[in-house]
Amino acid sequence: MQQKNRNIELEGMMAAGIHFGHQTQKWNPRMSPYIFAERKGVHILDLTQTARLSSEACDLVFDAAAEGKEFPTVGTKHHVADLIASAATRSQCHYVNEKWLGGTSTNWFTTETRLRRFQYLQNGEDTGGFDRLPKQEAAILRGQLFKPKKCLGGIQYMSDLPDIATITDQHEQSIAPKECIILGIPTICVVDTDCDPDLVDIPIPGNDDARPSIRWILDKPTLAICEGRSNSKFSEVRWQG
Repeated sequence: MQQKNRNIELEGMMAAGIHFGHQTQKWNPRMSPYIFAERKGVHILDLTQTARLSSEACDLVFDAAAEGKEFPTVGTKHHVADLIASAATRSQCHYVNEKWLGGTSTNWFTTETRLRRFQYLQNGEDTGGFDRLPKQEAAILRGQLFKPKKCLGGIQYMSDLPDIATITDQHEQSIAPKECIILGIPTICVVDTDCDPDLVDIPIPGNDDARPSIRWILDKPTLAICEGRSNSKFSEVRWQG
């Protein structure tokens, strides 16, 4: 499959603040190969490696998207929740931006059951079915819909285990990468200076706190997935969102 050149420029990464890590006392020594320098007590990430690994991630998801594979994007920090949903929607992917429920992948049977129940409740709400019920019963069902919607709304059309997972906050939601390791699901993960790059398949060194940083990092694989989808005959079949 012919892949496009990635528009990855150091100037853009610096403008997004991707190179800013944490204070030097708050770091994981395993990130040492990805750290360029120390400035005023703060580690500075090596953006040449960020560019290289971002490009590698783009190539991976481009090929996978062309094969009709499924991608969830996981990022549960409140201030980037909208970025996660937006990037996933643009690329016809699934997402989790509130909370990754333990066992979402490793206990897929239970997840499927939860999704079917959620879809039933959501359909009742969307079609006005709740309005035809007694007020007390409708209120109970709407209450049952509220919590699952936050956790399952972004993966409601996921019909099988994911093929590749993108994770933007290794510490904030540590369960997701652990489940991916157990199941052998490849992961792409933003790794700040306090993260463990050995826990993921493609670590992308970057600031995992700043909105501009997350936006920039997500944008590249999102575009690659869109390009891959345009070459795929599977996207219409596997995406129902």
